[in-house]
Amino acid sequence: MAILDSLIPFKGRLGNIISYERNGKHCLRTVPQTVRQTDNTRRAAKVFGAASRKGALIRHAITPELNIHPDHVLVNRLNSYILGAGRNNHAGLLNFRFKGYTGLDRFFGSKTEFKKDGSLHIPAQFIQGYGDALRMELKVIATRIDFSTRTIKGTDTAHLKIDLNKEFHYFEGADLRVNVPGKGTLLVVLQVKLFTEDFDIRDKKSEAADIVAVVEEQAPQVTHTKEKPRTSFLLPNPGASTTVPENQVHIQRE
Repeated sequence: MAILDSLIPFKGRLGNIISYERNGKHCLRTVPQTVRQTDNTRRAAKVFGAASRKGALIRHAITPELNIHPDHVLVNRLNSYILGAGRNNHAGLLNFRFKGYTGLDRFFGSKTEFKKDGSLHIPAQFIQGYGDALRMELKVIATRIDFSTRTIKGTDTAHLKIDLNKEFHYFEGADLRVNVPGKGTLLVVLQVKLFTEDFDIRDKKSEAADIVAVVEEQAPQVTHTKEKPRTSFLLPNPGASTTVPENQVHIQRE
């Protein structure tokens, strides 16, 4: 691996040279002449490709709505998170951080709850002061993704501003409602940013955005009506003996 030190760096393939960025540095490597793959490597490549496609869908749906700057390893972190959750385990995306440095647990002691009516409930609690920060802005981002067809069905957002004190501020709680109808999996992200009087605080620990809810599409319930039992009519058995009352004469046919 060689490091590219040039005024005009490039990314991609140029002949048998590939330029790429790693940890903020532009690197170079050559294209291998032959690639040998076993069944295990082909299987691993297939699994990784599926995780990469899912991660790309999530990023394209959510990152345009974020007002924070995700870290430069977001792609790798998200792909690893999806691989760790397992195939088709969308619920495993819960608690993923778009900002790798900081999570929501730095700002809220009580966990949020996403209700069936489409509102994200933030419980009442004390919020500590954060230096020069005078305001906290919350943003809920909800997006619905159909992973089977690889389509983004829609996105909705909700906002809230909270005034902060220097020491502690009592937050009375709130319900932020979003509505994204359609088919697919609903991902709900809560974003937090701290502000001074006029500007946002550009510090990696003053903002966060985590996936706080994953709601799968509910299959329609089929009601089964209970059928009435049929009345059975039993015909007399010709071979069975018939009991005749004593006061009647039984005439046997010839």
